[in-house]
Amino acid sequence: MAGPGQAQRFSPRMTTATRQEVLGLYRRIFRLARKWQAASGQMEDTIKEKQYILNEARTLFQKNKNLTDADLIKQCIDECTARIEIGLHYQIPYPRPIHLPPMGLTPLQGRGLRSQEKLRKLSKPVYLKSHDEIS
Repeated sequence: MAGPGQAQRFSPRMTTATRQEVLGLYRRIFRLARKWQAASGQMEDTIKEKQYILNEARTLFQKNKNLTDADLIKQCIDECTARIEIGLHYQIPYPRPIHLPPMGLTPLQGRGLRSQEKLRKLSKPVYLKSHDEIS
């Protein structure tokens, strides 16, 4: 559920407002992890899920700390926000998978496997963009 990383250091192209938004998301994730309770109510599950949240946040923020492109930073912020909200709503810190069967997207005439893979990639929700990169 932890957010995809955004830059932690000030970069020349990152505005102060964007930097504050990124740092605010980072703090929000750590506060969320501190208060997290597993839906099962089991202490072992709670500990495991809290650790997952913290590790995911650290990994993704560290991975993206040097981003300077404003559009990429905005995508990461959107993904982070979506993962937080989905995690809170469903009480599950892990990204919710999508289920598309192979060749399940409606092909236009003559489209093969390669175009199906492209369509699958385009149909992937924002909250799963970085999950596949680190898992």
